[in-house]
Amino acid sequence: MSAGQWGRDLAMGARFAFAGGREGWIRALLTAVGVGLGVALLLLTTAIPNALAERDRREEARSDHTFSQQEIPKADNTLIVLDTDTTFRDRDVRGRMVEPEGPRAPLPPGLAEFPAKGEMAVSPALKELLASDDGKLLRERLPYRITGTIGEQGLIGSQELAYFTGGQGLADRLGSASGARIDRFGNSDLAPSDPWDPVLLLLVLVVFVVLLMPVAVFIAAAVRFGGERRDRRLAALRLVGSDSRMTRRIAAGEALAGSVLGLVLGTGFFLLGRQLAASFEVSRVSVFPSYLNPSPLLAALVALAVPTAAVLVTLLALRGVVIEPLGVVRTARPTRRRLWWRLVLPLGGLALLFPMVGQGGDEGTFNQYLVVGGVMLLLVGVTALLPWVVETVVARLGSGGVAWQLAVRRLQLSSGAAARMVNGIAVAVAGAIALQMLFAGVEGTYTAASRYDVSRAQMQVHVPDDLELASTAQKFRDTKGVRKVTAMGETYLTDGRSDTDAIIQVTVGDCATLREVATLPSCRDGDVFAVHGGEYDTDTAGLAQPGKKLWFDGVNDGRPGERFSWTVPRDIRPAESREDPTGTKRGGILVTPGSPFTTLARFAEKELYLSLSPGEPDAYEYVRNTAAAIDPMADPMVWHAVERNDRYATIRTGLSVGAACVLALIGASLLVSQLEQLRERRKLLSALVAFGIRRRTLGLSVLWQTAIPIGLGLLLAAAVGTALGAVLLRMVNTSVRVDWPSVLSMTGIGAGVVLVVTLLSLPPLLKMMRPDGLRTE
Repeated sequence: MSAGQWGRDLAMGARFAFAGGREGWIRALLTAVGVGLGVALLLLTTAIPNALAERDRREEARSDHTFSQQEIPKADNTLIVLDTDTTFRDRDVRGRMVEPEGPRAPLPPGLAEFPAKGEMAVSPALKELLASDDGKLLRERLPYRITGTIGEQGLIGSQELAYFTGGQGLADRLGSASGARIDRFGNSDLAPSDPWDPVLLLLVLVVFVVLLMPVAVFIAAAVRFGGERRDRRLAALRLVGSDSRMTRRIAAGEALAGSVLGLVLGTGFFLLGRQLAASFEVSRVSVFPSYLNPSPLLAALVALAVPTAAVLVTLLALRGVVIEPLGVVRTARPTRRRLWWRLVLPLGGLALLFPMVGQGGDEGTFNQYLVVGGVMLLLVGVTALLPWVVETVVARLGSGGVAWQLAVRRLQLSSGAAARMVNGIAVAVAGAIALQMLFAGVEGTYTAASRYDVSRAQMQVHVPDDLELASTAQKFRDTKGVRKVTAMGETYLTDGRSDTDAIIQVTVGDCATLREVATLPSCRDGDVFAVHGGEYDTDTAGLAQPGKKLWFDGVNDGRPGERFSWTVPRDIRPAESREDPTGTKRGGILVTPGSPFTTLARFAEKELYLSLSPGEPDAYEYVRNTAAAIDPMADPMVWHAVERNDRYATIRTGLSVGAACVLALIGASLLVSQLEQLRERRKLLSALVAFGIRRRTLGLSVLWQTAIPIGLGLLLAAAVGTALGAVLLRMVNTSVRVDWPSVLSMTGIGAGVVLVVTLLSLPPLLKMMRPDGLRTE
C-alpha cells in the first residue's frame, strides 16, 4: 500500500468528518469539543512546571533576606526593610516597611518609586479588598494612603495580598524586629534544599498519574463520538466498492480530522482559561497568565500524541465490528467479551508495584518508572474491566417497569458505549480513593499534634522590649473578642562562675499567670517560688537556695553592659510545675511583680497568651489590629492543634488544585458525551413519543441508562482504588487500613457529578422528544 493511497483515504475520511450538512458538523463539533477539553487540561498540565518555576523565580528576585546574612554598613546604596506581614481571615498579607538610606538604594521589584512615610503601594488584589466592605477591619490595620500599585514583577500571583509602606528611623529597629539592611534584592545565598523524602516523591508521582489518566481516557472516548452513524456510513462505502482496509483508513481519517479540530479548540480553550486564570485563586494559589506557558517539547508531544491516539483507538474499535455492504454486523447479538486479557492489565500493574513493597522506610527509594507504569496499568484496568462488568450485569437484569425495560434493553445492545461514557469518572474515582488512602496512611508521619494547649489560649503576642507588660496586656483585654490574657516575662540568671555558669529560668507574672505554669500552695503579690518538676530544672535545687546570690548578665540577652546581682529571698517557697499553655513544664524561679526584685521585669522577654471568644468570628482580626496599633512590626502567632510538613501540605494543595480542574473536565466531558448519546437517539425518542410513550417514562429510562453503568463503574472504581491504595500503603511500610470515609466521599462526589450532568441534560432531552424530530432531509 503506497503512502499516496493512505493519504487519499485519510483525506476522504477528513472530508466525511465535516460533510453531511448540519448532522456532520454537529458530530464533528461534539468530537472536537470533547477532545479539546482534554487537550486544554493536558496543556495546562504541561504549563504547571513552568508556572511553579516562575513563582519561585519571582519569590527569589524579591527576596530581602539571606540565610548567612552579614551586617553591612550604611551607605548611599543601602535600604532598610522590615517585615510587617499579617494575616486577614486566613489569607496571608505580605508587608514590608522600607526606608532608603541613599539615592542608590535598591528599588523593590514591581515598584516605580519608594513610598513615603504614611503611604503605601499595594497589589491589585489588596487594593480591591481594601476598597470592599469585607476589608473594613484590614483598613484599620493598614492606616496608610495608597499612592501606587505593585507591578507583576513584584508579585508571585495575581491574587496575592502584598504592600510596601514607607518608614523613618527604621535603623533603630534592626535586631529587635525581623528585617535587614540590604544593598540589593534577590537571594543568591539560599540554604541548600533538603533531599526529597521517597514517600513524598511517591505522592507526587501518583498525584500526577491519577490526575492525568482520566483526561487520557476521556480523549480516547471522545474520538468515538458518533460511532454508530460512522459505521453506517462506512457500510455505504463498502456498498460502492471500497474494501475493508480502505474503510478503516477512511474511518481513521475521520477520527484524525476530529482530533485535529479538537487540538485547535483545545488550544483556544487553554488560551481562554489562561486569561481567566488571573481571576481565580484555588487553595491559596494564584498565577498570572504569563506563568502558564507550556514547555514547547511537552506541547509538541501533546500535539502528536492526541491525533495518534485518536487513530489507534478508532482502528482498535473497528476490530470488533464487521462492516459489510448491507449493514453493520454489530447490530446482531454481539459475542461475549472475554475476561482473561482484561485481568492482565491490573495484574501487570500489581506485578510492577510489588517489588517496591516495604521500600518507603529510611533511605528507601522507589523506581519512578515502575511506579508510573504500575499505577497506569491498574487505572487502565478499570477501563478494560468496566465494559465486561456492564455487559455481564445488564445481561442478567430482570423485568420491571417500561422505563426500566427501555433502559436495560438499550444497555444490552450498546453496553460498550455506556461503559465508555463513565470510564473517565471511574478512573478518576479509583485514583482518588487510592490517593486518599495513601494520604491518610502517611499523614501521621507528616502531621503531628502541636504542644500548644489551644483550649487555654489560641494566640500569642510578643511584647517589644520598650513597652511595659501590664499596660500592653490591658490593651488586649480591652480588645473585642478577647476573653482572657495571660501575661508573663521570662529571663535567665546565672551563678556568675565564668565558663561554668549554671543557669536558672526566671518567670515573672501575677498570681493568676503563675498558676498557669505551676501549682501554688497560695499566692499574693510579692511572693517568690522555686518550681520543681520542670523539663529543664536540673539547676533549680542548687540555685534557688535562700540567700544565694544570682547574676543577670545582659550580654546573654543582647543587652551588653547590663549586669547586676539578686539574692534569693529567705521566704522563697516551693511549688510544683505544671504544663503552661505552650505545653512546656517550666522550672526555675517564679517572681510576682510586687517582689523586691522588680528590676528583673524590665529585662524579661515578655509574651501574652490570649484566649478568644468562640462567639466572635473576627476575634483574630481585632487582636491583629490591636497589635498593629501597638507595633506595626507585630505579627501575632496563631496556635494550631496540628502541625504539618510544608512539602506534604504543598502536595495536598497541588492535589486540591488539580482535582478541581479534573472534576470540571469530567463534568463537562460527561455532559458532552450525554448530549452526543441523546443526539444519536433523537429519532428513536421522537418515534417512541409519537407512539404514545410518556415523556416522563422516557426521561426515567435515560436516567436509568446513566445510573446503571455509573453505579457499576463506581463499585469497580472503589474495588480497584482500594486495592491500589493497599499496595501503595505497603510500599511505604504502613499498615493497610481502608479509609472508608474517603472511599464513600469520593464515590459520592463521582455520583454527584453524574447527577448534575443528568439534570443539565434534561432540557435538551425534552426538546428531542418532540414529534418533529422524525423529520428528515
